Amino acid sequence: MLYKRLSRLLDELAVARLHGRQARLLKTLARTRLLILDDWAMVKLTAEQRRDLMEVIDDRHGRGSTIVATQIPLDRWHDQIGDPTYADAILDRLVHNAYRFEMKGESTRRRAARQSAAAEGVDKIDEQSKLLRIVIPVIHAFHGRAPHQHQKAIRI
Repeated sequence: MLYKRLSRLLDELAVARLHGRQARLLKTLARTRLLILDDWAMVKLTAEQRRDLMEVIDDRHGRGSTIVATQIPLDRWHDQIGDPTYADAILDRLVHNAYRFEMKGESTRRRAARQSAAAEGVDKIDEQSKLLRIVIPVIHAFHGRAPHQHQKAIRI
């Protein structure tokens, strides 16, 4: 399992390319059974980042599971990826055979800040609700299990 913020992963791929290690990093990412990408689509991707992301997602397609976590609505993902062709290709591989969870409620950081502020007697912090979207593509990592077992394997 590997957890990365998408922006940090894309930075690491750019640095690896400069040092001639990109192929090795892509191979490692492809072999990872579970890749968790946090803060998905928070900023618009550059052309280089789109290509790198496509490589990661394409290499992993059918090999391992990927969890994508974001607060960005699904209908804005195409815009954030930038190029419609890349967006279609990336999202087709991600969303195909995916389970989608939308969680509502206060973020853990906001709740902790509110509790800390209350303990210190600070004025009330804005309690605006956030929505976290998680897309979990179910890939062939569950070798031979029946569909109902897939759900048990990834229950949150």
